[in-house]
Order: sequence, then structure tokens, then C-alpha cells
Amino acid sequence: MKNASQIINSLQNKPQFSKLTQYGCIKRIESIFVPALQKMIKFAYIKNDTLFFVLSHPGAKQEFDNNIQHIKSALKFHMPDECKETLIHDIKAFVTHTPPKTLTMPTLQVVRYAERASGNFDILIKDEKLSRLVKSIQDIIKAKK
Repeated sequence: MKNASQIINSLQNKPQFSKLTQYGCIKRIESIFVPALQKMIKFAYIKNDTLFFVLSHPGAKQEFDNNIQHIKSALKFHMPDECKETLIHDIKAFVTHTPPKTLTMPTLQVVRYAERASGNFDILIKDEKLSRLVKSIQDIIKAKK
């Protein structure tokens, strides 16, 4: 009987799951970078034997460009075990200028309550204009009840 790691390894070695091995390779190469640069990597992908890093800040791009030759030479000298099947001839990076997706707030539902007032109250206002206004409010409440 196979254990879980043997099952995962056998699945990863199948051609239809080659993206899993590429993902493991990319994550392993990302782990080589300094933590500050790792935080600024939005995502990475492999296309035409080139590893592309999409960065979130121009400062990260400058830092990446300063260290790109060291990274390439280190990978040519010793490629991680996760990247044995993945061919990487070049490494490039670019900055994306798309704003991050914001979380959408759920729409607020307006809660309606039934009218609890019955309109039975005395109007003790001496001002005639104000008294007529309160009387009209009382009539509206009685009409809805």
C-alpha cells in the first residue's frame, strides 16, 4: 500500500499534472530570494522556457534587476531538485500596474419594520400652524394603521 507522499509524487509525475511540478519549482526559486523581495512578488509563471516574476512595486524590480545575474549563475550552477524536469533558460521580471482587487462589501438590505404607533395621542400645542402639522402626521399614522 502506498502512503500519501508516494501517491502525490506519482500524480505529480504524470504529464497532465506538469503544472504542479512547475509550481513547486517556482516556489523553490522564490524561496531563494530575500524575504523583502518575496513579499513583493505577486505571482510567477513559466512561458517559452522563461521564468517571469510579476512584481508589485518598481523598487522590487530594481532590486531584482540588481540581483538577476547572481540568481541566474546560482541556478546554472545548482538547479533545485524540484526544477529538474522544468527547463528554464532565462529569468525576467516586470511590474504590473493593475490595482489589487478590492473586496466587495455585501449589499446592505434595508430592514422595514411594521408601524407600531396607533395615532392615539393628544395634541397640546398652542401654536395653530404647528398644531395642524402634528394633526396631519396623526392622520397619516391612523390611515396606515
